Amino acid sequence: MKPVTVIHGTGPIIMGQPHSGTFVPDDIWENLNDTGRQLLDTDWHVPSLYDGLLDGVTIVRANFSRYVIDANRDPQGISLYPGQNSTDLIPATTFDDKAIWLKPLSEADKSMRLDAYHRVYHRALQSEIDRVKAEHGFAVLYDCHSIRSEIPHLFDDRLPDLNVGDNGGTTCLPHITAAIERVCAVAADYSHVVNGRFKGGWTTRHYGQPDEGVHAVQMELAQRLYLQSEKPPFAYDEKKAANLRRILADILEEIQITIQTNLVTEV
Repeated sequence: MKPVTVIHGTGPIIMGQPHSGTFVPDDIWENLNDTGRQLLDTDWHVPSLYDGLLDGVTIVRANFSRYVIDANRDPQGISLYPGQNSTDLIPATTFDDKAIWLKPLSEADKSMRLDAYHRVYHRALQSEIDRVKAEHGFAVLYDCHSIRSEIPHLFDDRLPDLNVGDNGGTTCLPHITAAIERVCAVAADYSHVVNGRFKGGWTTRHYGQPDEGVHAVQMELAQRLYLQSEKPPFAYDEKKAANLRRILADILEEIQITIQTNLVTEV
């Protein structure tokens, strides 16, 4: 399987999907223990959630599991949230702090994964950002994520439904975050937060350079919103997902309107 799938769109919005993949090459699979082989921390069914919601969107999707290497972590291994529990560039544990490997990884193995997966994903993403920016004068990266609702090792209490991150207003035009928040605020059945536990991962922070015409925002969804259960086999719930998809479609439409108003006129 190719490490990355790229779907070229004609519009200014790019969807990053770094954590929905489940591919693990055989040699890496052999070193996963029983816990690791459940791939518990996958962003389950994110491609299905967003499928067809926005015409002309470009998609850059990692097909490999985040247990192979986490495409949303700093390649230098610098923590996203210093002082808080998190997982590493190549996770040693699940989000619940349970070990996933049978034996420690060698430096050669880590280096191989960085070259064969992480860098391949980000070369593809950078290429699409460059292309879209050349065509439109700017690019908007909407980074798609989801996570289990209750993970005591990572955060207290139950996670809000919709978690928007722009690293404290630094990674995108403020109008874009405001547009997302407007939709979230009127979605009566859904809770939301901006720059709460998830302020935007390495992807959002690395690419989000508004002064250079690249805007990035992360959406972290609580998986209870669209799964039958947040336990294996993490089955997709069509009815719950349909409700959530309407909200996501509204968010993407509002972003589209906002950038037409605030960015196109500047080009």
